[in-house]
Amino acid sequence: MPFTIAIIGRPNVGKSTLFNRLVGQKLALVDDEPGVTRDRREGEGRLGDLEFTVIDTAGLDEGVKGSLTARMQEQTEAAIGLADALMFVIDARAGLTPNDRAFADFARRANKPVILIANKSEGKQGDAGAMEAYALGLGEPIQISAEHGEGLSDLYDALRALMPEPTDEGQEFDDDDVIAQDEDIAKRPIRVAIVGRPNAGKSTLINHVLGEERLLTSAEAGTTRDSISVEINWQGRDFRVFDTAGLRRRSRIEQKLEKLSVADALRAVRFAEVVVLVMDAQNKFEEQDLRIADLIEREGRALVIAVNKWDLMGRRPDLISALRTEADHLLPQVKGMPIVAVSGLMGEGVDRLMSAIEQAYAVWNRRVPTASLNRWFEQAVDANPPPAVSGRRLKLNYITQAKARPPSFVLFCSRADAVPQSYLRYLINSLREYFELPGTPVRIALREKANPFAHKRKRPS
Repeated sequence: MPFTIAIIGRPNVGKSTLFNRLVGQKLALVDDEPGVTRDRREGEGRLGDLEFTVIDTAGLDEGVKGSLTARMQEQTEAAIGLADALMFVIDARAGLTPNDRAFADFARRANKPVILIANKSEGKQGDAGAMEAYALGLGEPIQISAEHGEGLSDLYDALRALMPEPTDEGQEFDDDDVIAQDEDIAKRPIRVAIVGRPNAGKSTLINHVLGEERLLTSAEAGTTRDSISVEINWQGRDFRVFDTAGLRRRSRIEQKLEKLSVADALRAVRFAEVVVLVMDAQNKFEEQDLRIADLIEREGRALVIAVNKWDLMGRRPDLISALRTEADHLLPQVKGMPIVAVSGLMGEGVDRLMSAIEQAYAVWNRRVPTASLNRWFEQAVDANPPPAVSGRRLKLNYITQAKARPPSFVLFCSRADAVPQSYLRYLINSLREYFELPGTPVRIALREKANPFAHKRKRPS
């Protein structure tokens, strides 16, 4: 197990900025508004030659039992329980506050090593606050500026004193090691992004799969802000699942924080391999749902549709077939995509959803043999020849698969710019049906064959 550090402190002292600095990328949302971070977020941190797991947490704050604030603190307490050491962060410019003193006692009761960090110490303004920090009784404060990267050498020394010495087990490899590494790559977790409109039940669904209240849920829309990743093992298969903020229409997004949350969700879609679009069963296939599905297709990701809150729809079997018909009609660009009725609250349909994700991932990675591909191509062109454009016949030579993830093909032809989009759609739909590629994006790129006589000059008459 890697050495794990939890970053704790009251809201708006720079915990997420320090987290981003340690992991080397902007994973956590950062804003001047207090309380941006709600769920706990894990990342692989590095400082010099030190490697460790770092957990960003919600700001320690008091709240009524059962409230969102209280449940945010429960997430922080869970992170403290997982950690080997704590980084207690204060704002050196603001100085000590009563909350800092109260939560310093909370950190001491955790009975774990604590590194006291006086953040925002750039310039002389932070010196007074850093001196006040001695009163917390947590040792000498380390003055840093997470935003500007100042003071990290002192933080390195403090971490080095806490972390165990690395063991040298040698670096010899043999053929068995290489084979094992290849197998590890083949078995790496499937990256899955869970997206949808606000309050569709995304976090509740993930919590049921995990079997614990890992992600904050609320009847209030917009509870999730960061894209939080969690590791799931389902029937022996590993998944890395990203919970994302709800995606509303751009015209309705006014606050800067929501814009950051949406950008984070879109980044999760681009990072994912399979995207699960969660819809509310009582308000399914609305315009925003279709826009999100089209975005997923344009990004080239495998799509699975989960119609959530199905327990509210009754037990009518005809509704399932109606779902399939409606989905194929409204989303012809990903015709045949897996569509699963689920209830995140009751746990219904979760097994079918995870199986659909595995199947969509397999289709997304599929490669078609060139010989079979060209046999299909000859049949498709014979059944429906390409139209003549401007009185000239289009010649389609052959097709080959360039790559998978998603399945992408190159069609060699004459006059590539003249091939109608309608004919390309015909080829894509035929290809999807013939080789059983339901739901996954299919790409066909046109490429003109070089004219072997182009370099020869026409003889003068």
